[in-house]
Amino acid sequence: MARFFIDRPIVAMVISILMVLVGIVTIVQLPIALYPNIAPPEILLTARYPGADAVTLEQSVATPIEQQMSGVDKMLYMYSLNQSAGSQMQLRVDFDVTTDPSVDQVLTNLRYSQAASQLPPDVVNQGVSVTKSVTSPLGLF
Repeated sequence: MARFFIDRPIVAMVISILMVLVGIVTIVQLPIALYPNIAPPEILLTARYPGADAVTLEQSVATPIEQQMSGVDKMLYMYSLNQSAGSQMQLRVDFDVTTDPSVDQVLTNLRYSQAASQLPPDVVNQGVSVTKSVTSPLGLF
């Protein structure tokens, strides 16, 4: 079989061009719903601490929550952003692609509730939101 294509390189090029064209036509016609899910589920935890600067937010809010979050099942990584403007802390927790975002949200909420006793009363009174972050496709044709 290989000898056939070695002796006839034009046939090999035509077949490979046809395969590429069929692939392009197929991917253009594929509905977005059938694209594989490659973006990991992300849970967003937002806390407000009125009057606090970024360093205070990090030490009194972000650190206790991050310590509780470490070890959540199938968590890939987490990162937090502490802003002086608005006195707000955002913690993003990314999970494995195979997990259910609703279950991830419940697990994150449970870990937050364990850390709530270590947070300043103003943060608890303001309320902390744990939401599923909306992820968009990386690119559409």
